Amino acid sequence: MRLTYPKNEKLKSKTLIDELFASGKSVSAYPLRLVYLPTTFNNNVMAKTGVSVSKRNFKTAVARNRIKRLMREAYRLNKPDIFNNLSTPHAFMILYIGKEIPSFYHVNAKMKQLFEKFSNKSEA
Repeated sequence: MRLTYPKNEKLKSKTLIDELFASGKSVSAYPLRLVYLPTTFNNNVMAKTGVSVSKRNFKTAVARNRIKRLMREAYRLNKPDIFNNLSTPHAFMILYIGKEIPSFYHVNAKMKQLFEKFSNKSEA
């Protein structure tokens, strides 16, 4: 699997996002939380992923965008570990629930931990 995050893998559908928050399950590895929902997609993609940072915790767009860039990069680098054992298509939303701006190494470590918890929970 290529280490990319193309447009067709981005979660943009408002109805799917609403359904994800209404009936999805979640796992946490503070300061990240993953909300996921098994679903089907029209195109041949295994997962669609979105990232979000609370405006309540980070008032400036600069800080929110920085954290979102870090989360997308950590997701992109760890994507092969996640999807090699994923059998059904999923919709993912990764939320940053911390209160301080993290370093990339912290986000990357927590992203690995988060998807490790997801794979353990989805197998059970």
